[in-house]
Amino acid sequence: MRYYWNIIKRKRFILWIMALLILGIYIYKYIDKNIRPSIIAISEVKAKQVTTQAINNTIKNKIKNDIDYNDLIFVQYDKEGKVTLMQANTVLMNSVASEVALEVQEELEKISKSTIEVPLKNAFNTDLIALPSINVQIIPQGSVVVDFATEFESTGINQTRHRIYIIVTTNIKLIVPLVSEEVRVTTNIPIAETIIVGDVPEQFVNVPEDEILNLVN
Repeated sequence: MRYYWNIIKRKRFILWIMALLILGIYIYKYIDKNIRPSIIAISEVKAKQVTTQAINNTIKNKIKNDIDYNDLIFVQYDKEGKVTLMQANTVLMNSVASEVALEVQEELEKISKSTIEVPLKNAFNTDLIALPSINVQIIPQGSVVVDFATEFESTGINQTRHRIYIIVTTNIKLIVPLVSEEVRVTTNIPIAETIIVGDVPEQFVNVPEDEILNLVN
């Protein structure tokens, strides 16, 4: 009798193990399908915010008021005072690009030594249950690419605003528990502008793309 009772207990134990295993697989698949994408999406948003803020602060600290529009763009006028040519100062722009890339890289390295917190209640979309937060680490990946862009915008009769942007693009890796994700972050920041009175010139010599510096780790 005791022998058969031991067999029944052993079968029950095996059934419990199988049930727990099936439940664990179901929970894992549910989290992987429904919760993990939400956690990654929320982590990407927060990581982009932190990275963008670091880039903005770096550029503001670097640029400040040291660079004037006339330092970046050479403007040529005719005898009547009309603008006939605008040419970018490639040497200065490359110098600025190089320095900004280095400082952004250093700032991102500082960020990688800390973590950001992502509340799990945001992923589950509930405030009813007190859920902990998970730590997400940001790790710089690849290169910091610094480029420039310009924009002409009509601001009134016979007036055009010419604005110069600095564009910083970098890749970061998010280390989330059990998964990692690579994200590209691009930030456009205006650094100088002027008002052109009269027609915009037909000639505008921009910075060739192959002359912009890419800083590689």
